[in-house]
Amino acid sequence: MRVLKCRCFKPVRSGAVIMAVAMVMAAGMAGGAQGSETTTQQDFLRKLVGDAHGVSTNPTVREIAAATDSLQDSPFEDRAALGEALYFDTRLSANRTQACATCHDPSTAFRDPRFDVADGAFSQGDDGKSLGDRNAPMAAYAKFSPTFHVREDGVAVGGQFWDGRAADLAEQAGGPPLNPIEMGMADKQTLIARLRDDEDYFAGFKALFGDDVWSDDDAAYRAMTQAIAAFEETDEFSPFDSKYDRFLRGEYKMTPQEELGRVLFFSQQFTNCNTCHMLKTSPTAEGETFTNYEFHNIGVPRNVATRGANDKDVAFTDNGLLDNPAIEDAGYRGKYKTPSLRNVAVTGPYMHNGVFSDLSTVVRFYNKYNSRAKANQTNPETGKPWGDAEVVDTISLTELEQGDALDSKRINAIVAFLKTLTDARYEPLLEDQEEQAAKN
Repeated sequence: MRVLKCRCFKPVRSGAVIMAVAMVMAAGMAGGAQGSETTTQQDFLRKLVGDAHGVSTNPTVREIAAATDSLQDSPFEDRAALGEALYFDTRLSANRTQACATCHDPSTAFRDPRFDVADGAFSQGDDGKSLGDRNAPMAAYAKFSPTFHVREDGVAVGGQFWDGRAADLAEQAGGPPLNPIEMGMADKQTLIARLRDDEDYFAGFKALFGDDVWSDDDAAYRAMTQAIAAFEETDEFSPFDSKYDRFLRGEYKMTPQEELGRVLFFSQQFTNCNTCHMLKTSPTAEGETFTNYEFHNIGVPRNVATRGANDKDVAFTDNGLLDNPAIEDAGYRGKYKTPSLRNVAVTGPYMHNGVFSDLSTVVRFYNKYNSRAKANQTNPETGKPWGDAEVVDTISLTELEQGDALDSKRINAIVAFLKTLTDARYEPLLEDQEEQAAKN
């Protein structure tokens, strides 16, 4: 049975829409003085049905009415509602054990909640044994990443996945179902056959993507990915309602520690945080995603402990951006897309390989580039040196060595500020962390 959330199966064609169609038709027949009113009502109807039904030109009244008739037969309100159903549907995996939500669970800030598997560093596949080599990225706020490209200055930007190999959300959604160590479907045809057999999907795809969508498996697969992308583009994934957002709106007063962390984070003198984790030009701009979407090698060490405990090659080197089919230059090896810091306090473990468990450790890792003190060259989680970078030659030292060395007070302040970037509905997860820390 498909697990549905929130928005699916709402009535599509209300009495208001029917009345509006009738008004447009009446105005069209009357003509003359009612021309401007007809245009306004047509625009209204086009907004209601255009995006969902793929109507992109200027439809006639007959075409608009036909579109709403088609949508009336759909069990889904729009593409996002269809995508929501697909997002939670385990039929997208070979053994029907996993959905998109398995590795990007809405209850845990759209990350993989299975900490009992590889300490949360790597996700387990549908076969119950396969493990990936990278930590599942948070899906929240992913819609703001620009299409992957390389700028004129040679800096790679955007895309989806750690290496940006998917240009956009739809392309990203099409990857995991066919990945043999993720959802493990044999091919597109097998997956589409499953969806076609579902009466609701059969009707919904036709209504939202056209009557001939099922005649071509590739077209149906694209429709599936576009629907999932539409769901991921909703405000459910990016509410901008954290304490930080409320602070900008004058609805929350930061503690002295949080305020110190905020000042340090956006400082051009004392830290290098905002060099990569700031998109807007102003530190008080709303809608900040806390990433510039650039790719950098920050010298992350191998996750030897977790790989060893799970019988994975501890000497494995991840090529990062060089694994992107659009990239051939070895100068990009070992670089990864700068992740958003939204919900960062509740989406550990951290880095592309999940090597660090605690957010404070991440800040201390960055600090090692600016403090040569022996204590700051030690990983507090292991009590040992940080470890060599997977790829040494391409480390972004220019960016990393900006700013002053940080003492514990400033590190703790930055962590406190980062916690304010947690969406309101995930703030209880912070409380759970504090309670667990108190017990330990």
